[in-house]
This record gives sequence, structure tokens and C-alpha cells, in this order.
Amino acid sequence: MSKEPRVAIIDNSIFPDLYKPVDHWKKYLSIPFQSFRAPEGVLPDLDDGFTHIILTGSEASIVERDDWVYQEVDFIRQAFNRNLALLGSCYGHQLLVFSLLGEAHVRRSPQPEIGWIKIRASQLHELFGWREEFYSFSIHFDEVIDLKPPFHALAETEICPIQAFEIKGERVWGIQFHPEINVEEARFFLNELILRGWPNQDLLAQALRMETKDSGIINSILSFFLSH
Repeated sequence: MSKEPRVAIIDNSIFPDLYKPVDHWKKYLSIPFQSFRAPEGVLPDLDDGFTHIILTGSEASIVERDDWVYQEVDFIRQAFNRNLALLGSCYGHQLLVFSLLGEAHVRRSPQPEIGWIKIRASQLHELFGWREEFYSFSIHFDEVIDLKPPFHALAETEICPIQAFEIKGERVWGIQFHPEINVEEARFFLNELILRGWPNQDLLAQALRMETKDSGIINSILSFFLSH
């Protein structure tokens, strides 16, 4: 009998009064979890029995790294070597690739991707409930590029060719988009960024004018992740 998953959420938010990733994720988790603030140097103890690690998004950039990032990189490499299940979203997706494949495989996005986007599966996969395409909220300014085996791309958009990946034969998955942020939360977040004078005001305002589409793909993603 497989044991109950023990989940750790690594919160990578820089301004926790603005971006609250743990709140976004926890509403979809029906099992207990613990959260840890990576920018404050607080990470899980790998001897505490965690089986599944969720790496959240961040206002930080993967190409401009403070010291706390390297502490998390070391943690990710150790967790991977212990065969823990790893799921990264947005910054977490990029951080997994930076940690396990290298700096040459992340960069600034030629074009930021903000709003509700249509994502195409590169291949049918259980991670997405076998869907060929779906909609999700997205906000990112960096991206993953040039994956090499055993890294394997799973989804794409016209703007961002690597919207998701897995490592073949391992329990590691990354998603560039934010399925955990629902429409109401996304609209609130975009408005807050505008009120605080965040860069790319025109793109943020444009996203708020978009038709909001959310396929609820978070349920498939978490179900798949927690079952592995």
C-alpha cells in the first residue's frame, strides 16, 4: 500500500502582501501540507518525510538571482536525488530547469505573456486530463528554452514554446502557467499590480480587458501529481 502524500509548498513570493501563492494552491489540496518561505531562507527538512514538493511562482526573475535562490537550487537537487515528486509553476517551473539542466536553458521572454491563454498539449498526457488544449491564467516575463533529454516538452503556446515539461522516468513536472489562480484572484492581482505602478502597465490593463477563460486544469494537474 502506498503511503499518503506529504506535501511541502515552497513559497517563492517576494511581496507576500501582494502575491499569496500558498493561498492559491491550498484551496485545491484536500490533504494536509506545510509551507516554507524560500526568500527568508526557510526550506523543508528533507528528513521530515515529505513526498511531494510544490514550487510556486514569484515576482523574482530567474535571470537575476539573489542568494536565497541558490539555497533553493541546492534543496531542489537534493530532493531530486532522493526521488521526491517535484512540481514547479511559473518561476518554480523555470527554477527546476535552472537547477537540474542549467543556466543556458532559461531566459527573458521575447514577449511577456499575461492574461488568459489557450495552451496546446504537445502530446496527450494525463497531467492535463488527456486534453488537446485548455485555458489558464498566465503572467510571466521569463521562460524555459532548448530542453534536452530526458527533459521533454508537454505543452506550448505561440508565444512560449515550452509551457510544460516532464523529466522522462522521473517524478518531475513544470508548468509555465498559473492554473491555481482562479479568475477572481487573477483580476484582483492584475489590478493590484496596476495600482502599485508595476512595469508593463499597458499589458496588465490589456489582460484585464480580455475574455476570462479557465478550464479548471488545476484539478487534473494536482490529481496526477499527487498520485505519483
